[in-house]
Amino acid sequence: MATTTAPPTPAPKEEQPYVELGKKRRTGLKLLGIVVIWLILWVILRGNQTRELGFQDTTGFHTWLNEIRDWVQLHGPNNWFFNGVLGTIGDVFNAVFEFLQKVISIPAAPRPVPEIGWLGVVAIAAWLTWAVAGIRSTILVTVSMLFFGIFGLWSESMDLLLVTILAVVVCFVIGLPTGILMARNKTVSTVITPVLDIMQTMPPFAYLAPIALGFGIGPTTGIVLTVIYALPPLVRITEHGIRSVPATTIEAARSMGLTNRQMLRQVQLPMARRTIVVGINQSMMAALSMATIAALVNGPGLGKPVVAALQVQNIGAASVAGIAIVLMAIMLDRTTTAASERSESQGRSGVASVSGPGVMLAGIALEALPRWAKEDAGKGVRQPRLTNAGRWMVRGLWAIPVIVAVLLSRSQINLATFPNRDVWPFIKPIDGQSLSKGINSFSDWVIDKVDVVTLALKDNVTSGVINPFQHLLAESPWWLMAVVILGIAFVLGGVRPLITTAVCLAIIFATGLWNDSMVTLAMTLIATVLVMVVAVVLGVGMGRSRRTDTIIRPFLDAFQTIPPFVYLVPALALFGVGRFTAIMAALAYAVPIATKLVADGIRGVSPTTVEAANASGSTKWQMITKVQLPMAREALVLATNQGILYVLSMVVIGGMVGGGSLGYIVVSGFSQDQLFGKGLAAGIAITALGVMLDRIARHAAARAGR
Repeated sequence: MATTTAPPTPAPKEEQPYVELGKKRRTGLKLLGIVVIWLILWVILRGNQTRELGFQDTTGFHTWLNEIRDWVQLHGPNNWFFNGVLGTIGDVFNAVFEFLQKVISIPAAPRPVPEIGWLGVVAIAAWLTWAVAGIRSTILVTVSMLFFGIFGLWSESMDLLLVTILAVVVCFVIGLPTGILMARNKTVSTVITPVLDIMQTMPPFAYLAPIALGFGIGPTTGIVLTVIYALPPLVRITEHGIRSVPATTIEAARSMGLTNRQMLRQVQLPMARRTIVVGINQSMMAALSMATIAALVNGPGLGKPVVAALQVQNIGAASVAGIAIVLMAIMLDRTTTAASERSESQGRSGVASVSGPGVMLAGIALEALPRWAKEDAGKGVRQPRLTNAGRWMVRGLWAIPVIVAVLLSRSQINLATFPNRDVWPFIKPIDGQSLSKGINSFSDWVIDKVDVVTLALKDNVTSGVINPFQHLLAESPWWLMAVVILGIAFVLGGVRPLITTAVCLAIIFATGLWNDSMVTLAMTLIATVLVMVVAVVLGVGMGRSRRTDTIIRPFLDAFQTIPPFVYLVPALALFGVGRFTAIMAALAYAVPIATKLVADGIRGVSPTTVEAANASGSTKWQMITKVQLPMAREALVLATNQGILYVLSMVVIGGMVGGGSLGYIVVSGFSQDQLFGKGLAAGIAITALGVMLDRIARHAAARAGR
């Protein structure tokens, strides 16, 4: 008898989650409407009520700021705040800095040389680096410091290093307790966070005039500027590190009866140690960046030769000083990173309490070996580990040759003052003089070969893109431009950025620099668009391919360590002075951070979604445009936010190479006495512009993530 088979039961359809789509915002359509109305009104009203101000012209507000400056200069020496408070702070910074200069940088009278010569400084730096960061960082630090001397920039390099380290120490003393307090007290965090937001939004140039007003022009101002600019990263990262300690760990510690102080010292700080070291690293990079810019207010360091060379368009001299700045940035970045990793590794492994003379000597011998020798020596053998006392014994033994080097550098003139090419003939091919000449020759050769291309690119982009867009913003009536910006802020972010934008626009209007602010805004937006085009192309490639990421990311890391000042040198060499040069420098400065954010966003798209799209037969182009980029929209908006802030800071600095507008006005305020008030007003306008763009982009990112 034939058997009958029941028909297969159809698989139940997978129940789809119900998603409430809500009301469509139609953001693109609204923005298009704003732009169309704007263009029509611009054609009709072009050139009217633009609030354009001649370069030498000033307003009543600028005159009032000049009068404040005059009052401070006249009454400051007898005023309790300017002389008593700011004067005391300035005197302390100046005294400490001058003392350290005489130790390693400048002659300490009656000696014709510093207290410790170059050999002693290099030996001390190498020993300290080896103690905290390992042999690789020691080699990097030693080679970098030798190049500072070979370039003929030893004194300037030591001054920059002193300013940076002094600023970071002050930031640590202030920032660590502040970050801890913010992490443990929500009220304090709520009060301080907006202040940190504004400080981190302000481009570096915006700090120059107000700090110079309080402390004058000189090294003290450079140090104070560096401290203020480098403080926010350390405070915020410290707060994040303390807050990131798991709640279960906190509860377990409380159950053991730990007090708040014990909790902080024995649990929270040790577990947040690596994060805090990252904060120190970021603070150090910010300090180095600001210390170079502080040369504009006579701050000490390598910024001075860069500024002097840029003023006469000496590409070679600017490049040599720029290379020294890059070497210092890489040296400090890699050393602090290695110290963080080493600290974390030792924290995880602990230190075994092995004792005994034989074991101690074996441990000391092994500790002194390089890593490859340790591995070979340890094969098949249990390696003895040193106690903390043993580690310090090893460091003490290695300190003996350091002390010898210091003593020799105090008694031998060639070991106190870095030898020049006459004393060391073998450095002639790579010393600062030869390198500067070589770079100038190479720059001239490149310009002769490619100037037709670069100048044509510059002229075409300037006439075809920069000028028309600048005319659109700067030649619109001020009230029309204000309404357009307010409308865009509302469409992209809602009511809150609308209010912030209205306040910022009112501040810009009050400074009397509306037209110059629109010129700066035009360059910023053009550069940001270019940044995002490059960032999306590179970021998509990195997010989709680990091999591509491995190749590109080291270059991005290296570019991120370079202070913004340095980007002006190659841009000036290739394109000469002009707004296009400032935009190209801003492009190079902002691309690394934006690219990394885009790559992280693409990589963060759910693998399940990607597999489903592949299964449906999507092509590579469809996968990118229909799946990955739309789902990484929040990362794209965040990348745009960071790109705008980086671009704005660089465009403002680009005023030194023909960028004009607000940045050039700030610089002119220090060189022309009657324009100080106008330069200070330009700094205020830059700050308002930065806060406005930051808030619009932040709220747009938040809305994109919903």
